[in-house]
Amino acid sequence: MKLANVMPREQFAFKPIAAQPNYAEQILHLAEANVIQLGRLPKLKAPSISMRATSKAEVVKALEDSFDDGMAALEEQTDQTLLQPAETTRFDRFMGPSTRAHAVWHVMGHTEEIYGQMVVYVRLNGITPPASQRP
Repeated sequence: MKLANVMPREQFAFKPIAAQPNYAEQILHLAEANVIQLGRLPKLKAPSISMRATSKAEVVKALEDSFDDGMAALEEQTDQTLLQPAETTRFDRFMGPSTRAHAVWHVMGHTEEIYGQMVVYVRLNGITPPASQRP
């Protein structure tokens, strides 16, 4: 959340090169992936992510909602339920049938991957990522 918030709103359309998604699109991709993959765990109702959001407030809110939703789903799990099969989705092509624990592991790895990409975006804008800032 800190990395999503550190970029000024006027730079949310920034992209290093034309072929890459802009900063807002990176965040929305992460939010959508969180909701889809953690949707493989039983829960009440996932948040709706608007992949067309453009304002910083909307984009950051989507990410926050995806994390809140994920935490709610995780808090319902036990060691035993994490070993149960994850629900299947149309996105199983990324990892196939798996346990709930594997779905969580996949989300964590994907989040780290996108985080690394977002660090490049902020550094190209002369911003030190929050995790690298000195107190």
